[in-house]
Parts: sequence; structure tokens; C-alpha cells
Amino acid sequence: MDTRFNLFENEIGSRFAKRFAGTALVLHDASLPRSTQELVSLRASQINGCGHCIDMHVKEAAAAGESQVRLHLVAAWRESTVFTEAERAALALAEEGTRLADAHQGVSDETWALVRKHYDDDQTAALVCLVALINAANRLAVITHQKGGSYEAGMFAAALG
Repeated sequence: MDTRFNLFENEIGSRFAKRFAGTALVLHDASLPRSTQELVSLRASQINGCGHCIDMHVKEAAAAGESQVRLHLVAAWRESTVFTEAERAALALAEEGTRLADAHQGVSDETWALVRKHYDDDQTAALVCLVALINAANRLAVITHQKGGSYEAGMFAAALG
């Protein structure tokens, strides 16, 4: 599979990518724990089959100190003991918010109640926006066939600086 299109080499794509990255910075600076952000981004990317984003979020999480055990178990978080209740609520929101077409109810009331139990208003806003943002990023990368494997931790931040 070859990359279909490089958005960064196109004027419209490049302008969009800069603004898109700016929204990611808002979330990066939010009070939602960084580890939770990486786990949520990883889980949505797994569901969407986005190799580029899986590569990025595994490496960023590992560089930030996330354990290999937790990273390996994100795909099976319901059958794992290594995630907190708050992380479980965030992962459930990530899954239900990613699989909107698969569920007639979208995000369940039960999942929403768990999110609200564990996260304040700012963290909830960041979590909802993160789920939307990572799904958009997955779609951009999957549509254009961006491959995983070459990302190095810190590349995203360096590109913004």
C-alpha cells in the first residue's frame, strides 16, 4: 500500500493541518491526564485501523512513561486489571464515540454517567473533543494511506515548533 496523497505538500491540506494541529495543542494543555489522552487516542486508532496513529500514540505514551503491559492491553481493556475506573470510563467513551454507526444509541447513558463521575467539566470537554479529534485524524490518515512505523516520539511537537 503506497501513500496516496501528502496533505502537507498541498496548500489547502497544509493550512488545514496547521489549524488541526492547533486544536490538538488545546487538548494537550488540558487538565485531562496525558496518559488518559494517549490511551484514548490509541484505542480509537485501533478501532479505526489507523497504523500511523497507532504508531504515534504508542510511541508517545511509552516516551511519557506508559508501561508496555498497559499499552499491549488497551485493545482488551475490559478483560484487563491494569486500568483505573476513570481510565475505563474514558476508554468506553472512546469506543462508543468511535463506533457511532454501530450503535443505535451512540454513547450510552451508563458510559456518560461513568465519565461524569470521574472527570470534571474541563476534563469531560477535553475527553469529548479528543474522541472527535482522533477520529478525524484517523480518517485523514486512513483515507490517504499514511503508514505506521516511522514515527518517533516528539515528532508531532517538533513539527509544531
